[in-house]
Amino acid sequence: MITVIGSINLDLIANVGRLPKPGETVPGSTFRTAPGGKGANQALAAARAGVETRMIGAVGRDAFANDALALLKEAGVDTSHLRESAAATGTALILVDSEGENMIAVIPGANGSVLPADVARRPIEPGLVLLQHEIPLETVAEALDAARAQGVVSILNTAPFRIEAAALLQKADYVVANETEFDLYAKTLRLAGETRTQQMQEFAKSTGRTVIVTLGGEGVIAATPRETIEVEAMKIEPVDTVGAGDTFCGYLGAALHQKHSLADALRRAAVAGSLACLKSGAQPSIPLAADVEAALAA
Repeated sequence: MITVIGSINLDLIANVGRLPKPGETVPGSTFRTAPGGKGANQALAAARAGVETRMIGAVGRDAFANDALALLKEAGVDTSHLRESAAATGTALILVDSEGENMIAVIPGANGSVLPADVARRPIEPGLVLLQHEIPLETVAEALDAARAQGVVSILNTAPFRIEAAALLQKADYVVANETEFDLYAKTLRLAGETRTQQMQEFAKSTGRTVIVTLGGEGVIAATPRETIEVEAMKIEPVDTVGAGDTFCGYLGAALHQKHSLADALRRAAVAGSLACLKSGAQPSIPLAADVEAALAA
């Protein structure tokens, strides 16, 4: 069982020719909605990877809630531990340009009401727990401590960057950050080393944890206390990069839960993340396990 504790949003997505500068208005071409939220995205990715998945979080008592949960329920994710909040369902306002790059504003809404008591009331199932930074950090800390106490493997995705979360990184068995996030945390934690790889190795050796940094089109690198692993990315022409990192995390968690080696898990997650860039929308773009297997075979 993979337990995902995190955010659930409805994404409001507009396509534009280019991303606006501050104070600028640019014309758009299309608009659509899609289920999102980093927690929900990662839960759907884990489920599509073929692992039994449970989602813990909150939605509002509004029209957005059903749409936000639609694909999770379709994929068989256990949503029985979700609760309704007086706050509105979380939303993300997303602009995507013609090159597939994006800019996002997130309104937490009900996600801000996912509290440590929600973790305490729902013991984490044996297996693996997956967390992010779109819910209150005290809840993330509670979940990481509970996972450690119960012998459950934990993965912390450090997105979005929050400087006050730096102390949480050493609590997770696996830390997943993109290159920008890791560089900011490395500065905050004052990690020794002249290069990013050296700083990753310093973190891994000093904490006994594994840190994984995604590099977009350049692939992914991981540092454990014993070794460094590099995996190349698929060569693609991205359509929309929204959700690629969440797809990576969900597939990584699924592969580790299925007892793949770290190197193999990274390859599977990297391929899944690349495939997610070939379609629009965070959750609609998450590939099925068969698609990932076919890409790996090719």
